[in-house]
Amino acid sequence: MSQTAFLFPGQGSQYVGMGQDLSEAYPEARATFDQADKVLGFALSDLCFNGPEEALNDTINTQPAIFVISVASLRALESSRLQAPSFVAGHSLGEYSALVAAGAMDFAAGLQLVRERGRLMKEAGERSPGGMAAVLGLE
Repeated sequence: MSQTAFLFPGQGSQYVGMGQDLSEAYPEARATFDQADKVLGFALSDLCFNGPEEALNDTINTQPAIFVISVASLRALESSRLQAPSFVAGHSLGEYSALVAAGAMDFAAGLQLVRERGRLMKEAGERSPGGMAAVLGLE
C-alpha cells in the first residue's frame, strides 16, 4: 500500500491569479471560494483572481487567500478520487490547511482563525516594523 503526504505552503507563495484556473475547472474549488467570500463578507476570490497585488500581499489578506487556495486544491484533489493522504503537514500558515485536511478543523472556523491571525500579524508589524523574505529558486 502506498502512502502519500500533502504539504501545505505558508505565506510568500501568493500571486495574483492564483486559484482562478482551479476554480474554473473544479466546482468543488469554486464552492470553496464562494464559501470563503460568504464567511469573510467580501470577495476574496476576486482579490485572488484579479488583485491588486498590493492588497493581496497585505498580510491580513494573504493569509486567508493562501488558506483558501490550499483547501480548494485539496477539495479538487478529493473530487478526482485520488487516494486520501496518509499524512498532512504545513509550513507556518500551512498548518491550518493541514488541520482542515486532517479533519481536525472545520474550513469556516479555520478561515476565521487565519483571517484573525493575519490581522494580528499586520498589527504587530505596524507596531514593531520588521521584514519577511521568501527565498525562491535555489539550486
